[in-house]
Amino acid sequence: MTPVIALVGRPNVGKSTLFNCLTRTRDALVADWPGLTRDRKYGEGKLGEQPYIVVDTGGVSGYEEGLDSEMAEQSYAAIQEADFVIFLVDARDGVTASDHSLANHLRQAGKPMQLVVNKVDGLNEDTVLNDFYELGLGDPFPLAASHNRGVTSLITDVLDGFPDAEPVDTEALYGQGIRLAIVGRPNVGKSTLVNRMLGEERVVVYDHPGTTMDSIAIPFTRDEINYTLIDTAGIRRRKSVREAVEKFSIIKTLQAIQSANVVILVLDARDGVVEQDLHMLHHVLKSGRSVVMAVNKWDGMSEEQKDEVRRGLNRRLDFMGWADLHFISALHGTNVGHLFKSAQRAYEAATSQWSTHFLTELMQGIVQEHQPPMVNGRRIKLRYAHLGGRNPPVIVVHGNQVDKLPGSYKRYMENTFREVLELRGTPVRLEFRSGDNPYASTSNKRKQRR
Repeated sequence: MTPVIALVGRPNVGKSTLFNCLTRTRDALVADWPGLTRDRKYGEGKLGEQPYIVVDTGGVSGYEEGLDSEMAEQSYAAIQEADFVIFLVDARDGVTASDHSLANHLRQAGKPMQLVVNKVDGLNEDTVLNDFYELGLGDPFPLAASHNRGVTSLITDVLDGFPDAEPVDTEALYGQGIRLAIVGRPNVGKSTLVNRMLGEERVVVYDHPGTTMDSIAIPFTRDEINYTLIDTAGIRRRKSVREAVEKFSIIKTLQAIQSANVVILVLDARDGVVEQDLHMLHHVLKSGRSVVMAVNKWDGMSEEQKDEVRRGLNRRLDFMGWADLHFISALHGTNVGHLFKSAQRAYEAATSQWSTHFLTELMQGIVQEHQPPMVNGRRIKLRYAHLGGRNPPVIVVHGNQVDKLPGSYKRYMENTFREVLELRGTPVRLEFRSGDNPYASTSNKRKQRR
């Protein structure tokens, strides 16, 4: 299980800076859910082979009113969702009443946590840390997030309390068949689509209890093909769960994407493609999962409106030309059946297997059609190719000077491999590796003799 780590503290104590250090990127997933007064940032990091999810929460002082009070409630909900809490305080401000208030809340929550004193750069650490023992949260950890000092030691200590990541047997966890995860923003029609997909004729469905990843797996059969629908957070109608907790369920959605073979991304035809859709799509592609896109609520729109939506989709999703796009009505069932055909085709493409001989011949044909460029008077040579992985397909190309291949040529090879291999619905990754020259040492010795 991937641990979820929440960063909490007063405003301006350095939570976002630490978030960027832990994820090693500023390209974090932003959950711009309706009703939120502030954006929430979710990111993934890895220490060695141990992955983790980080949640950057809004600042909490304990004395919020109005909109700030709603924002604080979201932060408190994140604490409940997390497996571990990093409580940040400001070394330069010292212990404040807000720190005491939040410390009391964390003690009541009973979550594993670490008190972190940020911005200790330029200060006497021993003197500063002594002041924070009065919070009663154990030994404080010194940190200078803006200089990335102490970050590695902090995350190492945090992850020591979690078991090492082990490969997940998804077939044992979710059952056999094509694993489908339906994801999308709130109110785009995911629940209606799930019910429609499970309620058609020739569908045999039975309940499956929640898994260790806290998502619900629903195995079913359609046209003699086995599927497992991974019910991502937000699909279930849990009336007893507070709205604040529901909005933080994106963590479970990220985990469901990792466990799927094919992701069906649901878009709202009336909203078009918004930033949150692109952020979610970015995470799906980063995970290497196959994609089928469904534009829901297509019914009741005029032809003029439909044309405008198509133009917007073509403009914002031009980089997804390899993925099937369906215009559906989950409410009335229009074109929902086509999603299964696209999902099956994407799954077959993602899990296909080709011999080294076949891929090498295909690569040679690509090279003959368009030769790699010359570098320093020498032609870049590509020797052979083989399959390096599946779901998504990874094609490894060996040669010399491959690190000097221009991006345009790599894209040319990727597009040609995709077209010839008919890789519809799945991303494909090309890895280029240079082979060592077996005569390099002999050549160097000759030069030394001269």
